[in-house]
Amino acid sequence: MKHYLTASVTVFLTLSFYACAPAQSAETTDVPTAPVATAISGPQAPFKNTRTDGLEEMIIAGGCFWCTESDFEKLPGVREAVSGYTGGTLDNPKYKQVGTNRTGHFEAVKVTYDPNVVSYRELVDHYWKTVDPTDARGQFCDKGASYRSAIFVTPEQRDDAEGSLAQIKETKPFSDAIVTPILPAVTFYDAEDYHQDYYKKNSLRYKYYRNGCGRDKRLEKLWGKT
Repeated sequence: MKHYLTASVTVFLTLSFYACAPAQSAETTDVPTAPVATAISGPQAPFKNTRTDGLEEMIIAGGCFWCTESDFEKLPGVREAVSGYTGGTLDNPKYKQVGTNRTGHFEAVKVTYDPNVVSYRELVDHYWKTVDPTDARGQFCDKGASYRSAIFVTPEQRDDAEGSLAQIKETKPFSDAIVTPILPAVTFYDAEDYHQDYYKKNSLRYKYYRNGCGRDKRLEKLWGKT
């Protein structure tokens, strides 16, 4: 598809794409799959909510984490959405390392929410409408292991996540199979500061990226207008 953009806008859009997807590659055959969370420490240690303020946490991956942050922070009851990395084999990964698509990490978001306002099940139900769960190679224009969709669950969250998945398989308005996995929640590493709240701090560039990536058009095609 040809996009008739001015030279300056084309450069601006290209920079936006590069900012979210450096060194991406669709070649993911040598990327390790996430093992069962049995480690005591390190990248495969089970994730635990250590908050003492009554708030809960969930980890999800939906492609570019800027977009997932935006899609969840607007929800009532959500206090914060933090961009980061999870599911891989490298301790303390950095953005450029994850962007090679060879560390096994997902671009992910840790959502902190008030369970008195919104439930975990409601958040998972919302999650499906923010991703393309039929794409095993990535999300929208971003392809590669780090852009895959996934729900990362603690043992307490698994039943609700699997219940939501079963329901969406029955009610989805499209014929393609859902391939988004439910995986054990393991260590979550915060992404670099410049990625946090990117959609707020760089709103114009974010809007160009999201529109150019075709995210909302694909979501509407899959789920209809929401």
